Amino acid sequence: MDPMEAIRQTYFQECDELLLAMEEGLIAMEDGEADGEVINAVFRAVHSIKGGGGAFGYEVLVGFAHVFETVLDHVRSGKLAPNGDVVKVLLRAGDVLSDHVTAARNGAGEVQDGDVKEELNALSGISPDGDDAAAAEMEGVVFTPIHVEIDDAPGPAPGTWRIRFAPHPGLYAKANEPFLLLRELGRLGSVEVRADLSGMPELAALDSDQAYLAWDIVLRGCNDRAKIDEVFEFVTDDCELDIREDVPLAALEIVTQTPSPAIQPADPTPAESPPTEKKTAGAPQAPAEAATKQTIRVDLDKVDRLVNLVGELVITQAMLTQRVMECGQARSSTIGAGLNELEHLLRELQESVMAIRTQPVKSVFQRMPRLVRELAAQTNKQVHLTLDGEATEVDKTVIERLGEPLTHMIRNAIDHGLETTEERLSAGKPAEGKVTLSAEHRGGRIVIEVTDDGRGIDRARVRAKAVEKGLISPSASLSDEETDNLIFLPGFSTANQVSNISGRGVGLDVVRRNIVDLGGRIVIGSVAGKGSRFSLTLPLTLAVLDGMVVAVGNQTFVLPLTHIIESLRPKESDIRPFGSNGRLLNVRGGYVPLVSVGDLLGVEDAAEDLAAGVVILVESEGVGRTAFAVDSIIGQRQVVIKSFESNFRHIEGIAAATILGDGRVALILDIDGLVARCREKSRSSEMQQAIGA
Repeated sequence: MDPMEAIRQTYFQECDELLLAMEEGLIAMEDGEADGEVINAVFRAVHSIKGGGGAFGYEVLVGFAHVFETVLDHVRSGKLAPNGDVVKVLLRAGDVLSDHVTAARNGAGEVQDGDVKEELNALSGISPDGDDAAAAEMEGVVFTPIHVEIDDAPGPAPGTWRIRFAPHPGLYAKANEPFLLLRELGRLGSVEVRADLSGMPELAALDSDQAYLAWDIVLRGCNDRAKIDEVFEFVTDDCELDIREDVPLAALEIVTQTPSPAIQPADPTPAESPPTEKKTAGAPQAPAEAATKQTIRVDLDKVDRLVNLVGELVITQAMLTQRVMECGQARSSTIGAGLNELEHLLRELQESVMAIRTQPVKSVFQRMPRLVRELAAQTNKQVHLTLDGEATEVDKTVIERLGEPLTHMIRNAIDHGLETTEERLSAGKPAEGKVTLSAEHRGGRIVIEVTDDGRGIDRARVRAKAVEKGLISPSASLSDEETDNLIFLPGFSTANQVSNISGRGVGLDVVRRNIVDLGGRIVIGSVAGKGSRFSLTLPLTLAVLDGMVVAVGNQTFVLPLTHIIESLRPKESDIRPFGSNGRLLNVRGGYVPLVSVGDLLGVEDAAEDLAAGVVILVESEGVGRTAFAVDSIIGQRQVVIKSFESNFRHIEGIAAATILGDGRVALILDIDGLVARCREKSRSSEMQQAIGA
């Protein structure tokens, strides 16, 4: 890859992080937390995006960011109060800046930013005719370097500063451009610049990753040291910076003869140097090398390959253990002890590798406030979005595929769930509707919920629409849960007319399909007049899981350990008939549905006497506790998940497949899917009996 292209990609990766930080800060300001640190964080993010954009010639992006930055500077200096109206403009400006970054990354067309830029200009006191010289310059003037020779005998004058600026390699790695810093100094007063080329090596020894140049600068006519500090505010950790006021030229020449740390000999002789003043920005200075050791950027493909290799190691270890046991070696033998240690180390390795793949759901959640603002404006509703559990970590693959489902669910909650302002007031509710997006770990899985305090699901209307579209029979008898699930059918919509928000019946259908593809399920809870809750239950990882291996007839299955409560051997007296063909199991005085896995999946040679086998009590997200009857338990294993649907097709109740230690393929059961399949089978049987009667 071209080195410049690699730096460009690094810049846009940092832009993604900076935009998230900016969005987080603006939302905090919207919530009334406009303290100095929050405002400075937003300012730094916009300033950094602007600085990197200038290095790559993204003049349109830089021009908008400059106007945005000017308003933020007025806010942090106290010239402009961060009230509700101002923050709303800043939020819209943040959205437009994100569009500019996307356009620059993709080489797309122009971004429509005129309206927002006018609002920013009005806040900063800049007239639309371009009275602000700096803004006018940023709008398209090509910047040219300053070529001035230093006078041999300048006399010290008020506001004269001597500056030594020697970049470290880290400054260039972060897409910073020294010329832009020199240009900013030129706006503070008269500038004289001399390049120090003494550190340049011979061409054969030149290393493109190093920094060899330094600059000695004389700045006249600036009486505010803080403004000079602001120019170098974001590069102080990546350069040698010496700023002195009213120093004779001789002192400057001494500094000029001192090589920068980046080009000093291997064993320099310590020497005293005059005291220097450096910008600390309220944080301790640290070497650039220390900062780079904290995090590294790695291509996701490399991490995926590492995860796959660890998965293959787990399979190989299971096969090795199986072979050793078949040879009659006891677990307590030397070989058995070594295998146990290998299993322990592989588990730690697997957990460490999976931790590399996980990241907070914050990256997805932070996209939603902008969506909510746009939808609120389009629907003319007052909406407040609450985000909870943003630090919850989940596999990156899951994160990448969460954006579309959550977008559709938020749109559905605002367009269909929340009432208009007039309807809410007449119902005795606050004018502002509430939508909550939350995430948490629960039972070894991640649960993401979208909740609103709107009108709830109108089940009568849903049923009428389903009959009208021919999706169900007019005589169909449906429970509340079954009626709610009709909204997931392809082509279903209760909207009276098609709009750019809804009406085509593709939103929630996409939600369920994507969630099922991820091995998850979606459950609806709704109360008329109170609101609705959509709960997504997803696996924490798509690579490995701890499972219980069971035998059913001539087949082997794996039950996810996170769903299992206990296993037991039932007595004949504990099994009771229920309904036409159902059974209940008495578990310490409480009854739970009893399901034969063999009957449900049509396994040949499955034991018919449930009391002769083993019952595994599991917890499902939507129904609660269910007892699954199997023939026997083989053991507990860590298994590698192999996608079943991508290699075959989706089957209700089957989540994935795995390879066991003996080389056989075992199916990993989807507990929630099995429960849903059992209920569907029971309803079909009852309907057939009713028709026969």
